Amino acid sequence: MTVDAALREAAAILRRATFVVAAGHVSPDGDALGSALGLVAAARAAGKEAVASFGEPFVLSDTFDFLPLDLLVPPGEFPREPDVMVAFDTAAFDRLGSLAGPARAAGTLIVVDHHSSNEGFGDVVVIDPARGASAELAFLLIKEAGWPIDIDCATALYAGIVADTGRFQYSSTSPDTLRLAAELLEIGVRPELVGQHLFERVPFGYLRLSAAVLQRAEIDEALGIVWSVMDNEDLAAAGVSYADSDPLIDDLRIAREADVALLIKQLNKGYKASLRSRGATDVGAVAVEFGGGGHHNAAGFSHDGPPGAIVDAVKALIPEHRAS
Repeated sequence: MTVDAALREAAAILRRATFVVAAGHVSPDGDALGSALGLVAAARAAGKEAVASFGEPFVLSDTFDFLPLDLLVPPGEFPREPDVMVAFDTAAFDRLGSLAGPARAAGTLIVVDHHSSNEGFGDVVVIDPARGASAELAFLLIKEAGWPIDIDCATALYAGIVADTGRFQYSSTSPDTLRLAAELLEIGVRPELVGQHLFERVPFGYLRLSAAVLQRAEIDEALGIVWSVMDNEDLAAAGVSYADSDPLIDDLRIAREADVALLIKQLNKGYKASLRSRGATDVGAVAVEFGGGGHHNAAGFSHDGPPGAIVDAVKALIPEHRAS
């Protein structure tokens, strides 16, 4: 089925629904969160019952407090057997965490994603790796459904696009991306508000956290990779939460000697590895080797550790996934 045909089928299902639920992956980024909130805002504006959520831990950085977070419900209040559920920016059931159960039990599960690593799950699959963000597809889905796009919806969708295209600087940014963004701005989105919250607003303690992580950064110039590790003691010493640590990968990736940046964050159990590329290396393909996923230039995966083993494993795969 083509992307356009899948969008039409998904929109027809949403138009018939009376109650729509949406979810992003666990620890949602701006794209997953913005897509889900945008759809729910549009569904409510169209007179539907609708809620959004994501799996535990159900916490968000105040980076996102400009979004319509009142549309969210804790995962424990999410319908167990929803009639229609839409999963955004999620490549597999397990990425939904505790909401994988409702997704499997849904009368109809619509999957909307732009990750090439998504092999397709659910009943209606809308996947387009050519899109810079899942929020682009969410916007097209809402328009196909004929639902109104109010300022809450537009702001959420614009935030998703801006976040996943790195302020329109990643290679995934296309002319269509900019055209969609322009439509959202015409509705009244304030780009300075979105930009400041997403990229220029951290607690003071984050400066200490960044200093600690950058101080232990290492580089292999021959291989073109820079890496560092954040542990739970760093968070405690800086007095910030895990959710506040999201910008660290961007602090690390600016080293000009490296094509690839790797940030390893300690979790309560195991580690989360974030990867960024300047373009020569397909870090999405690297992440898939570990059961993760993402895009050519931005990806991630979970790993048992220890950090040294993660670094060694990633370094071993870089030559295989780097353009000659």
